[in-house]
Amino acid sequence: MESKIAFDLADGIATVTLHNPGKLNAVNAAMWRGLSAALRRVADTPEVRCVILRGAGEEAFAAGGDIEEFLTVRATVEDALHYHEELVANALDAIRDCTVPTVAAIRGACIGGGLEIAGCCDIRIAGESSRFGAPINRLGFSMYPGEMAGLLALVGPAVILEILLEGRILSAREALQKGLLSRVVDDEQVFDEAAACARRICAGAPLVARWHKQWVKRLMTGAPLTEDEKRQAFDFLATEDYREGLDAFLAKRSPVFKGR
Repeated sequence: MESKIAFDLADGIATVTLHNPGKLNAVNAAMWRGLSAALRRVADTPEVRCVILRGAGEEAFAAGGDIEEFLTVRATVEDALHYHEELVANALDAIRDCTVPTVAAIRGACIGGGLEIAGCCDIRIAGESSRFGAPINRLGFSMYPGEMAGLLALVGPAVILEILLEGRILSAREALQKGLLSRVVDDEQVFDEAAACARRICAGAPLVARWHKQWVKRLMTGAPLTEDEKRQAFDFLATEDYREGLDAFLAKRSPVFKGR
């Protein structure tokens, strides 16, 4: 069956689907390129307020990279650097740098590259029977440091070393306990819960969502805020959405935000 990255948009929610069902949605080179392109499309579509990333079907989010093509796409050091520094890094950076909130909806296997993709999302919702890990020690290759960095920032050195050194597959509940997930729900509720999460995000002021993402990223650098940045934190005072939010609260009605 055809491998691809599908893109759908409805009611301000973009759904980006990893589609390679014959291989449990394993991500090949073309799909890494397609993932980057899908996130660029998000950036170029002002009406998008949230992105849901998921795997096609119910068996897997993504069961890693497509191992069968490694003999060609990573045959030499130069090939491997291009694959990881260009194809994979561009896709992961596009998710990580997406200005609107991102939600990973996880059913089934979320392994290796799939775990890296989910780890770049802001919120990760998984089903009870989903499973997580990166058992690449059994394949004789290591996780590329540039990709390891994202998971390291998410869960810290102890957890990432446990995952990589043992090569053990974690249950959803253990992944939740270790900080890999935001929440776990019944399998059949994963996509409904992700959609409900996205609707809650869309009900908020879109500029505020973007600012919250921006400030979290900025604060994670550890550098103290400059005086200019402290003033920029109140840019919302000049927005129509701020006035709409206050007016709606005082009038006891639901706000209608326009991103202005």
